[in-house]
Parts: sequence; structure tokens; C-alpha cells
Amino acid sequence: MNSLIEKEKKLNSALAKLKNLNLKNPDIKKNIENLSNQKNQLEIEKQDIEEKYKNLISDYNDLSKKLDELQNQQKAEKKKHIEFSQKIDELNQETDILLEEVDKWQT
Repeated sequence: MNSLIEKEKKLNSALAKLKNLNLKNPDIKKNIENLSNQKNQLEIEKQDIEEKYKNLISDYNDLSKKLDELQNQQKAEKKKHIEFSQKIDELNQETDILLEEVDKWQT
């Protein structure tokens, strides 16, 4: 019960101090205006930073898509190269066989 009474006294004391606070004091008014200006400036900076962040995310996504496309193209080119090499090997084998046949016919 004592703690409630003490809390009530502290609360009443704080309320009394707030009531006695003179908001017409020029220094306090200037400080409030300065804080308000700083708050506004910070909000503007925050919006700019958020916009830049959105642009960076968009650029990142675009670059990621382009990178994926390039990697897919590279894989396709590599596959074509392997297939081409296999075809060349097959043609070389067929050529060797034909040359052997020609040699047989000539002898």
C-alpha cells in the first residue's frame, strides 16, 4: 500500500512540475523548433535513403536476372561445343574407317 502512495506522490509531483513548465520560454521554444527542423530533415533524408535502397534492390534484381541469362547462355554454348566436338570425333572415326576401306580396295 505504501508503494502505491509513494507512486501517487511521485506522479503528482511530476504533474506539478509539468504544469509549472513555462513553454513560453524563448530558449525552450527555439529548442523545440530546432528539434522539429532536425526531425523534418531526418525524415527527408530517410525518404531519400529508402528511395535509393529501392533503386538498388531493383538494379540488383535486374543484374541477377541478366547474370542468370548469361550463365544459361554459357551452359548452352558449352553444350553445343561438346556436341560439336562429339560430331567431329564421329566424323574422324568415319573418315578413318573410309580410309581403311579405300586402302583395302587399292591393295
